[in-house]
Amino acid sequence: MSSAVCRRVLQTAGSAPAASSGSWSRIVSSCCSRLRAGPRNEARRGMSVSGRGNMNVFNREMKKRQKNWAASLQDGHHYDYLRDEVGCRVADRVYDIARTFPLALDIGGGKSHIAEHLSKEVVERVFLTDVSEKTLKQMRQSEMPTHRVLADEEFLPFKENTFDLVVSSLSLHWINDLPGALKQIHQVLKPDGVFIGAMVGGETLYELRCSLQLAETEREGGFSPHISPYTAVTDLGNLLGQAGFNMLTVDTDEVQVHYPGIFEVMTDLQGMGESNCAWNRRSLLHRDTILAAAAIYKEMYGNEDGSIPATFEILYMIGWKPHESQAKPAKRGSATVSFGDLSKISQPTNTNKS
Repeated sequence: MSSAVCRRVLQTAGSAPAASSGSWSRIVSSCCSRLRAGPRNEARRGMSVSGRGNMNVFNREMKKRQKNWAASLQDGHHYDYLRDEVGCRVADRVYDIARTFPLALDIGGGKSHIAEHLSKEVVERVFLTDVSEKTLKQMRQSEMPTHRVLADEEFLPFKENTFDLVVSSLSLHWINDLPGALKQIHQVLKPDGVFIGAMVGGETLYELRCSLQLAETEREGGFSPHISPYTAVTDLGNLLGQAGFNMLTVDTDEVQVHYPGIFEVMTDLQGMGESNCAWNRRSLLHRDTILAAAAIYKEMYGNEDGSIPATFEILYMIGWKPHESQAKPAKRGSATVSFGDLSKISQPTNTNKS
């Protein structure tokens, strides 16, 4: 069924998806925790140890072609629902900081999914970068003057100490050298500048991954990776610290989208430009395998109304470039009171007489 006739509604966690007649619904919900089943943790990209050489996991030229193809679709805006949702949440984190940023950089910003939610009272000017030229040409209007720059996220063409704010939404998970990219972000930030980013985490699309693995194992005697490896949330703090950031904040969220079936999931991923571009990907799936995966998906994860969920784990990160004005921990041994003395403090007595 065409995505053009789909409607999207927000749903609170734990409520049942609403059924629609004549058209199916994309239902986006924020979930704090869910009971999961099936092997889903093997496709993570552990990046904590980064000093032994850069990883070359993704074909960046393939990702560029995928994004250009997605941008050329006439109904491409129907696939922007996830980027719009996460971009709005990143913008909310910018508003949480009580200051005005004269110059901001949006890395892998695409159609400007973050800047459209910001006001010129918060950000005065924006540089928008993306690897896809066709995506940049579809940049949405915002209140701030915006300059488009065709650039790869792995090679930022900016001088050191240039930007007061750097943001990124759903782009960094396709970078081969994530530690190196974070170091470049740290370099282009001014002292006391802040980086606010969102990327896809390791629990993303575990339903699709598990269904494909079980179907391939049953029909072909083994399975190949079809879902790209993602960074685990436990690695983010180490990566930001190694890049030189301090006052770190890392949190996770889940966005769940409901589809009619597995084919609609794959169609929307293509429309988002989020197809797998790992070098070790398998380009084709046998017909019997995909049909078996569709049946497994519905059996294991299907809803009562016949739809199936697809879960996107979103990792949010905030890091500051050090500056002398920032609060610093006291030196070791400088305390004047021991925690052991707290138990000796007597409780105040009630001197009121009845």
